[in-house]
Amino acid sequence: MRKLPEVEEAKALMAEALEWSVMQWLKEKKRVRKTADRANDALDELSKQTKLLWPSELRAAYGSLAQNANPGKQPDAEIPNAIKQVKRADDESFRAHMDAENTFDEAERQLSTSMAREGCRKAIYSWELHEKAIRMAERLIPSPQG
Repeated sequence: MRKLPEVEEAKALMAEALEWSVMQWLKEKKRVRKTADRANDALDELSKQTKLLWPSELRAAYGSLAQNANPGKQPDAEIPNAIKQVKRADDESFRAHMDAENTFDEAERQLSTSMAREGCRKAIYSWELHEKAIRMAERLIPSPQG
């Protein structure tokens, strides 16, 4: 997987933000949010473009997993295990993303720099999980040699 400049920029900003004071956070929170949003959008787009390179039967299998997201329903036994693994990785990265978002929201409500720092750590972790899921998805792209 190629490194995305938006993600690298966001990771660097979050690492820098770990040292910020309350005043610095108040001053920079909009920039942090916009940078994080750009990173998330870039990862989402790369994930989408990667899955478009899958054979149609794999895309259909992934789509059926996404549609049948009922916790009580078992996934179709005919769905390849690799697709199930990608779906689990996607779900895990989404949960981590939402956890980071919620942590940032709560940090803003409480004006808590320690919570904002935790949000930075969680955001970086969510991007790493998303990158891992994309690498898994890339392995399912057929090679040009067939």
